[in-house]
Amino acid sequence: MRLPTFILAFAVSALAALPASAETYKTPKALLKALYSYNTDNSDAEAPSPYSIFFSDHLNELLQADLDNTPEGDAGAIDFDPVIAGQDGTASDVRIGQPILLDDRAEVEVEFENGEEVTLFYTLVKEHGGWKVDDIANQKGDNPWSLGALLGDGQ
Repeated sequence: MRLPTFILAFAVSALAALPASAETYKTPKALLKALYSYNTDNSDAEAPSPYSIFFSDHLNELLQADLDNTPEGDAGAIDFDPVIAGQDGTASDVRIGQPILLDDRAEVEVEFENGEEVTLFYTLVKEHGGWKVDDIANQKGDNPWSLGALLGDGQ
């Protein structure tokens, strides 16, 4: 009788230990709401980004390749937090626009305050049963960027 109890206890503890990556987001807005309320202190230190659980396989592969090709001690292609479009601060007064859906892709504009008004453009893809971030772009200001371009993605 002790073995079945042990197996049940092990199974329950294993399920409780599953990372948030098991979560699927059924709508683009649900994904972005979760992303902007996520505490990066809870992220996997081995992941290529503190936001990897929200990112597509493709974006995580680009981030991992950048890490693998960056000499130790250097910052790599991304030396800022792309979700807040800066190195410091937090996103406040987050406003998520109406997604434009194109099959298994979506485009969404997100506006927020981080010392100034910031507008980011998200490209999302549907994979593994839910929505994931495939690219983030800041097309305004003096230095427009996208994660894919910064990471050398020619797609």
